[in-house]
Amino acid sequence: MAYVAVKGGEAAIGKSIELLKLLRSEGDTGLATEVITSRMKLLIDRVMCEAGLYAPEYAAIAIKQSEGSLEEAVFLMRAYRSTLARMHTSLTLDCRNMRLIRRISSAFKDIPMGQILGPTYDYTHRLIDFDLRQEKEEDLQAFVEQFVAKLDEADVGMKAARVSDLLREEGFIRTHAPDDTEPDDITQDKFMFPASRSARLQTLFRADTGFVSGVAYSGMRGYGASAHPTIGELRSGYMEIEIDYPLDPQESIVLGEILFTEVEAYVGDHIASGGEHDGLGVAIGYGLVFGRADTKAIAMSILDSALNHPDPSSPPNDEEFVLLHGEPLEMSGFISHLKLPHYVTYQSRLDSLRKIRRENQVSGDGGESGGEELYIGDV
Repeated sequence: MAYVAVKGGEAAIGKSIELLKLLRSEGDTGLATEVITSRMKLLIDRVMCEAGLYAPEYAAIAIKQSEGSLEEAVFLMRAYRSTLARMHTSLTLDCRNMRLIRRISSAFKDIPMGQILGPTYDYTHRLIDFDLRQEKEEDLQAFVEQFVAKLDEADVGMKAARVSDLLREEGFIRTHAPDDTEPDDITQDKFMFPASRSARLQTLFRADTGFVSGVAYSGMRGYGASAHPTIGELRSGYMEIEIDYPLDPQESIVLGEILFTEVEAYVGDHIASGGEHDGLGVAIGYGLVFGRADTKAIAMSILDSALNHPDPSSPPNDEEFVLLHGEPLEMSGFISHLKLPHYVTYQSRLDSLRKIRRENQVSGDGGESGGEELYIGDV
């Protein structure tokens, strides 16, 4: 069912696409994809994360093509990703090896190597800077050169252990044996309920940012079993992506770096084992996303913890509700399909309403309506 079913639909669709290009071409200044990639990093990060494909240049093209529509850009990226061959599987990442640009903890004031605020809007005044209208490129480049000149090499390559390792040493966090079980791959196989934790985390990683944040927020307000979380650690930084060297399985090759944001949130308590405080422990919710996306990573960690305690009566703890309704393509696609022709089904509904109305009029006194009137709108 599509618009082409309408008489003259193919020509109308062609004109519609031309109008899209016309609206995208308005203005005297063109928008280069390089500008989107370098100056719209947070937008790029969100599109790549929800698409499940790390490709900044292609994300910029998708954003330009869709006039900045996030849902359309994600759709384009997902469609492109489905055409790619899977050549290798990267080695497991350990975020302790992350080259940090930001690292904070809300649970502890003093942490090893200290709090690193990094690039964030958390401490800005949230006032529109109207001077940006007169911003000159040469001024920006001069600022960059001055800033880079002041950098310390030690700061650029900074790495740190996890804050949660301190709690593990005290026995507050349960230590699990290494699990070499192959994780589920939701891009290859459809997961079933109850879903594995690997499937849940993958789904939350690609879920719509607004949906994940909204459901996590509802849990914090009391619509779920989740307690008020405390951020044990939030870190952003670059991770090297490695694969096995094809000619020697004992060696690996570094393909490049990807910017990640990782969150470990202390959401509640659990019964721990081992250590001096046997029987009393800390539960952790985990979040990991592409780029600098603090809010989504935190929300993801909250829902990760909530889904470990299933409860169909509360949205954040309802696995089916969370995992099925945050999928960007299915969400936007199902809503958008309402714009397609529904002529036959709706006319059938109207015919049923007309029939009921006639029956009520016939059974009524003096031709008046003999029952509750039905408003069917303007026909």
